[in-house]
Amino acid sequence: MWSLRDRHCIAGIGFTEYSKASGRTVLDLASSACLAAAEDAGVAVEAIDGIVSFHFNDSVPAIAVATQLGLPAARYAIDIAGGGNAANLIVLQAAAAIEAGLAETVLCYRAMNGRSGFRLGGGRELSAHGVTQYTAPFGWITYPQAMAMWCRRHMIEYGTTSEQLGAVAVTCRANAVLNARAMQRQPIGLDDYLASRPIVDPFRMLDICLESDGACAVLVTRADRARDLRHRPVYIMGGAYGGGPNQGEDLFDAIRWPDHSHNYARYIAADLWGSAGVGPTDVDVAEIYDCFTYSVLMQLEGLGFCKEGEGGPFVADGRIARDGALPINTHGGLLSEAYIHGLNHVVEAVSQLRGHAGPRQIPDAEIALTTAGAMTCGSAMVLRR
Repeated sequence: MWSLRDRHCIAGIGFTEYSKASGRTVLDLASSACLAAAEDAGVAVEAIDGIVSFHFNDSVPAIAVATQLGLPAARYAIDIAGGGNAANLIVLQAAAAIEAGLAETVLCYRAMNGRSGFRLGGGRELSAHGVTQYTAPFGWITYPQAMAMWCRRHMIEYGTTSEQLGAVAVTCRANAVLNARAMQRQPIGLDDYLASRPIVDPFRMLDICLESDGACAVLVTRADRARDLRHRPVYIMGGAYGGGPNQGEDLFDAIRWPDHSHNYARYIAADLWGSAGVGPTDVDVAEIYDCFTYSVLMQLEGLGFCKEGEGGPFVADGRIARDGALPINTHGGLLSEAYIHGLNHVVEAVSQLRGHAGPRQIPDAEIALTTAGAMTCGSAMVLRR
């Protein structure tokens, strides 16, 4: 269990424009977001000695960004091979590295040309090895196809409806309307959701996250140092990563998973809340990984915000709205702000806890949850102002 409560902080955040066609290299996007995070914290580039990222064969290595930034000594530079499950993990990794004395100030970034370059959600050539040899012959080759099966299982088990999924999409879009950097700001209602184009049963277009070009970054350092920097520090209270004993061979492997009406969240809940010393009722704002609408329901259930099978009614009755009991995805989420593989959730949580979120600010937000993951493995953090 994570045992470094409040010892490290997120002191800076940075991001580029989110778009469908950046016209920039991924290296340029990554470097820009990292420089913005350093500037936001008031930390000179020369003082940064660590850099961490994650990728899905669609980004640039940490050492390339360290070189581009001109870091004098990148004592800790690491790339994690992972998808959205790793968005919080890299921040926890940075704090652990600082605690171990491997670095003092660490940049964490995610950069991708996810629309104009490598499109993760599209069909692509696959090598018939591992789990893929059993799924590809049946046309099971994309994430929408795989995750649709998880969603359908939840519907079968608990009676979850399309209208309840739609409540997630409508809520995220209402928040994005207030976010100047969101890619989708046109308001939608439930009728618009139900009328959106079918993609793979039971998903409609508005159940699926955006494809985005862009980058974001956060700067992590010790709590004692963060108190002397530019902004109010945001403390890392606790965190967890995992998904039980059957996570599989790769991020696409759901064959071994015992119950597809639940995802990774139920397996990390005890470590998450135990490490932070708080529980679900203490959270003021939650940035829940929403690569697809269904994943929000499963994470709310798995982390204890509602009982198993009650995620649908929970989101449908307004409890996840900005004025509800648990405001979620206040920037619009991956569904409406941008898909920067979940690290933009961390950026938004920091903005909320600083009180810098403008018209989408949740009043008096003190504790925030960020999650990342939709299937067999994932990560989460609890942050406080």
